[in-house]
Amino acid sequence: MRYDFGKVIDRRGTGALKTDALKERYGREDLTALWVADMDFETPEFITDALKERLEHSLYGYTLEPEDYRSTVVKWIEDHHQWHVEREWLTYIPGIVKGIGMVINALLEKDEKVMIQPPVYHPFRLVPQGNGREVVYNPLHENEDGTYSMDFDNLEEVCDDKCRLLILSNPHNPAGIVWSRETLQRLATFCHSRGIIVISDEIHCDMALYGHKHIPFASVSPEAASCSITFGSPSKTFNIAGIVSSYAIVPSDDLRKRFFGWLHANELNAPPLFSPIATVAAFRYGEEWRRQMLEYVVGNIDWLCDFCAERMPDIKPLKPQASFLVWLDCRALGLGHDDLVDLFVNKARLALNDGETFNPGGEGFMRLNVALPRPVLREAMERLYDAVSNMKQSA
Repeated sequence: MRYDFGKVIDRRGTGALKTDALKERYGREDLTALWVADMDFETPEFITDALKERLEHSLYGYTLEPEDYRSTVVKWIEDHHQWHVEREWLTYIPGIVKGIGMVINALLEKDEKVMIQPPVYHPFRLVPQGNGREVVYNPLHENEDGTYSMDFDNLEEVCDDKCRLLILSNPHNPAGIVWSRETLQRLATFCHSRGIIVISDEIHCDMALYGHKHIPFASVSPEAASCSITFGSPSKTFNIAGIVSSYAIVPSDDLRKRFFGWLHANELNAPPLFSPIATVAAFRYGEEWRRQMLEYVVGNIDWLCDFCAERMPDIKPLKPQASFLVWLDCRALGLGHDDLVDLFVNKARLALNDGETFNPGGEGFMRLNVALPRPVLREAMERLYDAVSNMKQSA
């Protein structure tokens, strides 16, 4: 069947963070929401049907983890990423950002540090700092073509004996990078040799685009497997972020005993009723929907890149290798942070994530979510074009 990704759905008044927090976050409600990393496509019916079927049995007491939960996740990963995961390596966790905090509290001493590679997803900084840990920056290197690569020389310089955790965005958010096997192997060798744990956040792994292929960090070498904790979820791919459906994979016996033991002691590894149901439905029945969704997202990205090249050349989208998030280079507009935000929010009436949120290296950028019906994207970009044109005319 063909799925309808052009259907416009009004999310206002449903408690959706994306729309109902606009006044609080941006100071006004009349904005097109292009910020939060969930999609404006309907959650597919094979998931909602599975949830409805369980709802028909109207007793929602304590529940066991379904027998087919782990085997379904394991099969999906092996089929899509050619990584064989043993059942005992896998556990439910109540969210990936929460999982970062759990690793920090379970495995790090108070004086040990966390390394991140900015510009990168802001909770990578906020969670360690909120848990009283120092954050060390290993900034990505911006290449001449606007892409990014890891700076291993800088990593060597900033890493000291107190650095015990590195948080890897794989694929990268916000730049949409699918890291190469060689890069991941080099990072694994560095971290393993220094006793550094790597959290590999792979929540966007099932959305590789333009022929790129995601490589799980833990799969690239024995060193990577022995020092890593991988986080994944169907939530981004199948638009079920509100149904917390994350999991952790830990191949190392030692790390697994320490981390899973801590989760078990705090009863944080027991999924609520609907999370496994949604996960099993997504991974069992979702492949055709996923393919069509990615095809639509690629169409949106291509349209956006053409639009900017032809009509707004001062805004340069970095075409993502994975995910529905586009990193917009707005530096040619010559605006400071406040003026850039004002252009998007008050002049164009668009809510995006501003680049400074993503830590050093994000200045002059904006992050745009293109997982929405194309007519809405077109209307939003026309407003941005008008705002940029008016700004230049008044300069």
